[in-house]
Amino acid sequence: MPLATTRRAGLVDQVIDQLRDAIAQGEWPVGQRIPTEPALVAQLGVGRNTVREAVRALAHTGILEVRQGDGTYVRATSEVSGALRRLCGTELREVLQVRRTLEVEGARLAATARTDEDLAHLRVLLDRRDREQLEGRVEDFAHTDAEFHLEIVRCGHNGLLFELYRGLMEAITASVAATYEAPDHAEVIKHRGLVDAIEARDPDRAGAEAGDFLDELLARAEETGKTKD
Repeated sequence: MPLATTRRAGLVDQVIDQLRDAIAQGEWPVGQRIPTEPALVAQLGVGRNTVREAVRALAHTGILEVRQGDGTYVRATSEVSGALRRLCGTELREVLQVRRTLEVEGARLAATARTDEDLAHLRVLLDRRDREQLEGRVEDFAHTDAEFHLEIVRCGHNGLLFELYRGLMEAITASVAATYEAPDHAEVIKHRGLVDAIEARDPDRAGAEAGDFLDELLARAEETGKTKD
């Protein structure tokens, strides 16, 4: 386990950092219970109060969730993710609405700031996500589609917007899976027009392309009653 014994001052902050790093590195996946308080005390070499304060702080940020009588569970992989998960809850509609807000502006910025290298990477991801959807590989498709949209935001070279969007990746991936439809039941959602608009450095068209497909997902979720992710 990647938790080193803590020796320096500022014990609570150090324990917070160590627990946060362990979660970010996947030591305890989202939904999994972390070790008990006595186990953490032994592993970290600090007192119970220090561990308790660190866990309380991470629970406040949304990374951990303390369930009385059951244990403490990982809820998110970062503070941003935890905050956005609290904001969006589990409502698919709300996740899609937040996605629309971020992705439309992300697409507009990408159209003005992308590099040739950015564009090449986008097309590689686009080919992969289309292939995975056509093959019915839902889990792979959901992760690649989310990665594709994250890459579009990254192409805008706005660090804050990128971090905000990256913090929502778990909810975004879940929303992709929730709105997936097999190719033999519905037309594959293609993003060629979106990438073409980014290549053409047309922010208005890029924003419209990003907004239109999310409007379609929102309408479909309403029609089918799929309001939970």
